[in-house]
Amino acid sequence: MTNMTSLSTEIPPALAKIQQAGDVRSLPDKELPELAQAIRHYLVETLAQTGGHVAPNLGVVELSIALHRVFETPRDKILFDVSHQCYVHKLLTGRVDALSTIRQFKGISGFCKRSESEHDAYGAGHAGTALSAGLGMAVARDLAGDDYHVVSVVGDGAFTCGTTLEALNNIATTTRKYIIVLNDNEWSIDKNVGALSRYFSSLQETSAYTWLRDRAKRFIEGLAGKGAQEQASKLVTAARSLITPMSFFKELGFSYYGPIDGHDVKRVERVLRIASKLNEPVILHLITRKGNGYDPAMQNPTKFHGIGRYNVADGCPCGGGGVTYSEVFGTMLSRLAADDPAITAITAAMPSGTKLDIFRSRFPKRFFDVGIAEEHAALFACGMATQGLKPYVAVYSTFMQRCVDMIQHDAALQKLPVRFCMDRAGLSPDDGPTHHGLYDIAMMRCIPNLIMMQPADEAEFCHMLHTMNQIDHCPSAIRYPRGCGEGTPLPEEPRLLPIGKAEVRHEGKDVALIALGNMNSVAARVRELLAEQGIDCALVNARFIKPLDEECLRRMAASCKLVVTLEDHTVVGGFGSAVQECFTHAGISAPLLPIGWPDAFIEHGTLELLREKHGLTPPAIVQRITERLSAI
Repeated sequence: MTNMTSLSTEIPPALAKIQQAGDVRSLPDKELPELAQAIRHYLVETLAQTGGHVAPNLGVVELSIALHRVFETPRDKILFDVSHQCYVHKLLTGRVDALSTIRQFKGISGFCKRSESEHDAYGAGHAGTALSAGLGMAVARDLAGDDYHVVSVVGDGAFTCGTTLEALNNIATTTRKYIIVLNDNEWSIDKNVGALSRYFSSLQETSAYTWLRDRAKRFIEGLAGKGAQEQASKLVTAARSLITPMSFFKELGFSYYGPIDGHDVKRVERVLRIASKLNEPVILHLITRKGNGYDPAMQNPTKFHGIGRYNVADGCPCGGGGVTYSEVFGTMLSRLAADDPAITAITAAMPSGTKLDIFRSRFPKRFFDVGIAEEHAALFACGMATQGLKPYVAVYSTFMQRCVDMIQHDAALQKLPVRFCMDRAGLSPDDGPTHHGLYDIAMMRCIPNLIMMQPADEAEFCHMLHTMNQIDHCPSAIRYPRGCGEGTPLPEEPRLLPIGKAEVRHEGKDVALIALGNMNSVAARVRELLAEQGIDCALVNARFIKPLDEECLRRMAASCKLVVTLEDHTVVGGFGSAVQECFTHAGISAPLLPIGWPDAFIEHGTLELLREKHGLTPPAIVQRITERLSAI
């Protein structure tokens, strides 16, 4: 394996030749292995400084080269499902010099982005998008009488996603010219699970194939002559087709080619050229290895799926940190489950990201990873709840969006006590708009029969999880941010919180700061800065988004000149909007200033830079408050 420690930040000569899309097509075949090596070197070295999706991109180097050797973007459309594996595609389409800015403020995105390049045919950040979107492009091509190619690159993890299967069911009856590349590496973020994942595993490892092989061998030995051997061979081939992916895809109207070594660039190129000449839907099944070419990524593909800055020599992350909210969740839920056998935990292909791997290690029979199938996870949990279990569904806020229908129609309407735990709520800085959890309050707080909350720190998080476990008459939801908390020690004995009651941390007579979740620490600093100007502020930890503490809000509105809400969520439809609605319905006329993220998709960048740009730092908030006070 190549020693990555010797890499330089300079662009390797073999890669420097690729200045624009199409340059890779002019390279002699003999230079392709050197280009693949150069790309891997440059990825590992550069991403060590920026962080990013290391393992997924190392696994598609040869595939990306072959795609751009056969197809001509932007005329031909190449779509990447999720698109976290598009870094090599970016290098081959004129963005070599920009890789050092990836996922940095004002730099290029870590996903495909149509506004970034004409070669990014479709923007994405969630799984299950490429097949449906690609089919839409193919239909547009057909209706226009054009003949360009549409190629969707889909990981095997996305085949656990409902929209992928819905598209597969529709493609062959809708278009005659469409190429799907199944990038089979047995991983999404974590190890893939479920029947389809097992289905794509190597045929050689199945007991069915072993049985067929042995029966065929005995059959041949029992008969004499060449004709008998030929008939036996046909028997094995026919029987084998019944248990391979070929039969599955043929039933859906696809021609199937594979499995193919996805790291053999010339073989992949040859098969892509064959597929490009066919006038029928085609699936090319490639076997690749996530993290290929860099030992730390191959040894730990989950860790290197998406990682911050790291040391190239050993792959260890740079810098330290405290306990994350995700770790608090996994630890506390395990503590609760030790005393409550009804507790179960469900996630959608992210046990390590949500830290339910902590729970899984202690209670494997009560842990369920359903794959990239958030809707199914929510409904699955509803079924459990009807039978007296206490399911906790843990997914990132940006993916919980897919569960809103189930939360409304199945959990809330039937008053089923499912616990929805939304990790990465609020800003998810480096990933950008596809991953920010800035919309969950707006989507969920209008749903009847739902309790929704957010903790101010790690200790309160434990109290809220304990409280959720006692809610048995309706669904509940808790949102918590990415990364580390405030450093608050975890309580030895968590306590029950009164539902819908806020915590008044400080009284005041001029301004009431009503802070939600992690904005409490920001509000505390705002209070200090305003005190320096002689402005007396009350500080309230809201705790509950639904139901609101109307009594507390009335009292603050009556005693202060201005009420200010602070939230790590969009101001449109968020916590501040809920407070405004409460004021309107209750006839409260006090001035209200909602502070949160604007009505726009927020770009990628560090939390500090983005808060500064959008006026969410303590000094900027102080300025807005003083300006509003002067106008009252």
